[in-house]
Amino acid sequence: MLPLSDAIPFGSNLFIQFPYLKFLMLPAIPIFLLERGIPFGSFILFLILFFSIVRNNNLSYFLRFNTLQALLINIGIILLVYCFEILLAPLGASLISKTFASTIFIAILTLIIFSIAECSQGREPDIPGISEAVKIQL
Repeated sequence: MLPLSDAIPFGSNLFIQFPYLKFLMLPAIPIFLLERGIPFGSFILFLILFFSIVRNNNLSYFLRFNTLQALLINIGIILLVYCFEILLAPLGASLISKTFASTIFIAILTLIIFSIAECSQGREPDIPGISEAVKIQL
């Protein structure tokens, strides 16, 4: 749910047009509030997950794999936020910026649903680029 909590701002236009999509965000709201409630909350949560789960060899490989994959997706989302603010901020609330934001949100939501479906079947979600980086790191 960590990547989904960072993707919530991208979906604001979709939440206005389709209010029932807000129900998909319910599992990510506690993480969203935690990240925004304390100073440097996102960074602190990242460090806690990285050092307590990813670097803990006593935990299962599957849990460590999925946690590191969520952290890498989260880093990608943070980079997208910065690129979005730098490149599309001058456009304001134009149709182009709303379309890109909605597209990013749908892509992230699809990626998360795919990962949850693969994990529920007991398989590692194979996301090109990210899964290879996770396997190298672990």
